[in-house]
Amino acid sequence: MKSPVTGKEMTLTKERRSIGFRKESFEVVFHYYKCEDSGEQFTTTALDEVNMNQVYNQYRDKFKIPFPEEISRIREKYGLSATKMSAILGFGANSYRQYEAGEMPSISNARLIQMIDDPGKLIEMVNLCDGLDDKSKAKYIQKANLLKEERKKNSFNFNLKNYLLGNHLANIYSGYRIPSLDKFTEMVVYFSEQMQPFKTKMNKLLFYADFLMFKQSCFSISGVRYNAIDMGPVPN
Repeated sequence: MKSPVTGKEMTLTKERRSIGFRKESFEVVFHYYKCEDSGEQFTTTALDEVNMNQVYNQYRDKFKIPFPEEISRIREKYGLSATKMSAILGFGANSYRQYEAGEMPSISNARLIQMIDDPGKLIEMVNLCDGLDDKSKAKYIQKANLLKEERKKNSFNFNLKNYLLGNHLANIYSGYRIPSLDKFTEMVVYFSEQMQPFKTKMNKLLFYADFLMFKQSCFSISGVRYNAIDMGPVPN
């Protein structure tokens, strides 16, 4: 990036800084371009996102607030629109859509969203919602009951996924992603087809791919956790 002051190329600089958010302070690796001649500092939209994502990720981790992809997943499994989900939870009309787009929910709203991941809790909230007619309530309750039955029938698949990837909330050890067996499988297939590596090299490729994505965007690809052993990193 060229300096708006001198027109010369600037140096990408990184330094530790504390940034405040909602009465909390978080230490981040702040990225900016520095004009050596004028001493001015500049950022781009991409750097602003990297800087603020570090803050938002730490805040979500500290207060156990779901990430946008998790908020979307909860709504989509019930086949609800964002507007209907907002009505069921008693949010403002556009709140759920904004949370899916990355806006940070309050801690109390986050707990409601996490609660209705359980179909039984969604049924309770639907019954309490005055903004839905009886036909809509019956439709959403039926869907929730189907999900409850499906989970019972497919308990082996749920348990297998938890056994392989764990049942953890997204945090720094997972690259602030919910573990995704589908994404992890696609990574293994891609490296197998492109490079045909042995097991040790495969483990390193998986780690470096997740770590590089985390370095560039503050999010990993797969959400898988890794352990450090003598031969290098391995999926946990």
